[in-house]
Amino acid sequence: MDYHNYSGQSDSDGDTVVSPILDNQPNHLKIYANMPILTTYPHDKGNMPSKMSWGEADPSIRGSIIVGRDAASMNIRNAMGAYGGPYSIYRGLAVAMGDLAHDHKPNFENTQPPIEIEQRPQWSDPSKIVSLDPFGHVTNKYFKKEIDAGLDIRPTIAITRAHMLVPEIQEEVREGRICIDGKIVMNGTGELNVHKGAIDPVWYLPGVAERLKVDEGFLRRSLFENSGGMYPELITRPDIKVFLPPIGGTSIYIFGDHKHLSDPNVRLTVRVHDECNGSDVFCSDICTCRPYLIFGIKEAIKEAQNGGVGLIVYFRKEGRALGEVTKYLVYNARKREGDSAAKYFTRTENVAGVKDMRFQALMPDIFHWLGVTKIDRFTSMSNMKHDALVEAGIKILERVPIPDELIPPDSMVEMEAKIAAGYFTTRTIPHEEDLCRTIGRDWDDVQPSQSANKPPHRPSKA
Repeated sequence: MDYHNYSGQSDSDGDTVVSPILDNQPNHLKIYANMPILTTYPHDKGNMPSKMSWGEADPSIRGSIIVGRDAASMNIRNAMGAYGGPYSIYRGLAVAMGDLAHDHKPNFENTQPPIEIEQRPQWSDPSKIVSLDPFGHVTNKYFKKEIDAGLDIRPTIAITRAHMLVPEIQEEVREGRICIDGKIVMNGTGELNVHKGAIDPVWYLPGVAERLKVDEGFLRRSLFENSGGMYPELITRPDIKVFLPPIGGTSIYIFGDHKHLSDPNVRLTVRVHDECNGSDVFCSDICTCRPYLIFGIKEAIKEAQNGGVGLIVYFRKEGRALGEVTKYLVYNARKREGDSAAKYFTRTENVAGVKDMRFQALMPDIFHWLGVTKIDRFTSMSNMKHDALVEAGIKILERVPIPDELIPPDSMVEMEAKIAAGYFTTRTIPHEEDLCRTIGRDWDDVQPSQSANKPPHRPSKA
């Protein structure tokens, strides 16, 4: 059946169909069972979950992640959720429109990583890694037999090699502040040579609950209720311990030899960065996110050029994991009610109910996966990030705040509020009256805000 014969209204260019209607839509009764399976229970007839021994060093003993709902996988699934997290919704759209066969199985030939992430003792410590599959990048290697047999088993980690062009780094190269070495900085255009990885979350729910110090049953119920009842098996299948949540994943960028990441005798510079689309991509000046990210990249490059290694870890936790809509609502309240450092966190709490929902307790898992035990320079002012790493047994020798000259004027509201709330700084801790004087610009202001009078860089008295 041809599912690509669209009939609909073209746009002004005549090359795009608006609101297409398929002449021959897929017959869902032929694709799916007549009665959808809304949920399952441990003692349902035929249910025999594939072995899953989280924390085993041998992947053949640990077992593969099986999450599919196809006929071959349904009764042996040992995980809830879906591969690809939020992108599974787009897969559903593609199948419904007839663009994707519902039973398509990926061809993984030549998709293996260009570098080897060597297995570490942390991989077999169920207290160290609970939010990702440490074998997620070598799924095709260890579970090829099962994949060839027809099981829908997919990688949850991919690693590749890339060249980057970052405008701020290109300027540093042109001005001679970053040198061309032919390995990290490839040429005069400032082209960077990196290895990068993408990591989808895979949660071992007993370990996540223990890490967060909550009851597993209550965690499952809370996840079920607050995702609109999307995954009822969180409640009905306590025997299934693995969950692929519908959230964004994580990217890593490695500057220098990746093998040095686990060598405590080699210097390591790290930036852990939580997504901020408005600043990272579109360069909004209301926060320090892009400047701090670029500063972290610069420091990672310099460390690698000096014989060490640099690492950027980028989490999809937009707006402190509150989401971009909530963040922009907060921006509106800040600007309409008088944007001052004294009221910075109050505005967020009024809308979201909390200051921050990033909860960094799961963040160190990526460092355990990479074998990191020590960070020489940590380019972050966040106490939550610092404390989570230290509590996970990773040493941090030096904390590096963003230089004053990189702070956009309008973001001083955020910066002063965070420092007053306990963020790391080498400057004097602002008092309440200082916070009241630190204000942001109005929407219609064409001049820098009063907060452009930045506090001098001086040793802290705290």
